[in-house]
Amino acid sequence: MRVLVLGSGGREHALARALHRDPAVTALHCAPGNPGTAEIADNHQLDPANPTAVTELAGRLRVDLVVVGPEAVLVAGVGDALRRAGIPCFGPDRAAARIEASKAFAKEVMADAGVPTADSRVCETTMQAEEALDAFGPPYVVKDDGLAAGKGVVVTEDRVIAQQHAAACERVVIEEFLDGPEVSLFAACDGEHAVPLLPAQDFKRAYDDDEGPNTGGMGAYTPLPWAPKDLVDEVMATVVQPAVDELRRRETPYVGVLYAGLALTSKGVRVVEFNARFGDPETQVVLDRLATPVGKLLQACAIGGLDPAFRPEWHPGAAVTVVVAAEGYPAAPVKGDEITGLDEASEVEGAYVLHAGTKLGGEGRLVASGGRVLNVVGTGPDLATAREAAYAAASKITLRGSHHRTDIALGAAGT
Repeated sequence: MRVLVLGSGGREHALARALHRDPAVTALHCAPGNPGTAEIADNHQLDPANPTAVTELAGRLRVDLVVVGPEAVLVAGVGDALRRAGIPCFGPDRAAARIEASKAFAKEVMADAGVPTADSRVCETTMQAEEALDAFGPPYVVKDDGLAAGKGVVVTEDRVIAQQHAAACERVVIEEFLDGPEVSLFAACDGEHAVPLLPAQDFKRAYDDDEGPNTGGMGAYTPLPWAPKDLVDEVMATVVQPAVDELRRRETPYVGVLYAGLALTSKGVRVVEFNARFGDPETQVVLDRLATPVGKLLQACAIGGLDPAFRPEWHPGAAVTVVVAAEGYPAAPVKGDEITGLDEASEVEGAYVLHAGTKLGGEGRLVASGGRVLNVVGTGPDLATAREAAYAAASKITLRGSHHRTDIALGAAGT
């Protein structure tokens, strides 16, 4: 199988790594990829959100499968263009990807499918926003209706901050606050059927103890020892399959991974959001634990041959990923600083490093090129061991002004 992965971040490096380990994958390409993917795949420099360029490359490479990483690529219609050209694509068409691209559309789908979620209002004026904030009260939850790279949501007790965020967006969804821990569950879908992957938990706030602004994600872990044993079955029955059925009913079948962001509230499971792609950085730990070859699973979704009774196999143990972020992230990340210590980090037992925002600078030096620079993954027989490996490896890395959270999986590991 010849595979092309679209994107350049840590999620795409994790996907490429998993595909590289699949014996069925005979050729692996990334566009544009990063210095990490270049070690295991052939990188191609192009804009992955350009449908024409991607389709031409996929045809020239004679790939059997294109795997889409970023949401912006899906919204640009790359999946549509590939399918018109007869090239299997793991990632939904633009119409189905609206489940992430528009919070309001996602709420419509959930309402029609009977999916449990927070009460909400769609607001386009200051008056509508003020009325919604009054109705739901603090903590205020204000979501940009469009794509915002994981940073379009404000949850705050401060009314002024909530008002400012609403005013900065053309259209917002304001909703009730959902209590309880959050869980991410991915499901591989072929337009009709869906198969669950392992649930994971990520950490959105920039600093320890969930302080600071929302980010694209500062770390994640799996498995979740505290989660109800029937959680996955419940979510598939009440959230994922109803959503897949509703999108199919609307003649926009969902092909790809459906990411359900969930809150385990005092009133039961509620959907916080849907995403139309693998979550970042949860993908890094979920794919680390996947024992089933990933290529055939994704291809089965792309061509419509997913067995609804199939359940992937998983490696025992746990995985933890820690995001090393650039100085100033998320507001104004500093780029161009040199990164060292990756070889030493990779020598830590049970640990390895995924590139998220890196590039090669002058004289072949590795430098930061984004806000989230590296994902340091630790593995082990349990969460405590995996955490220890991840943080031991992170301590080997030097990047001026960088920061990372020190409490990823801390509570779940019991340390």
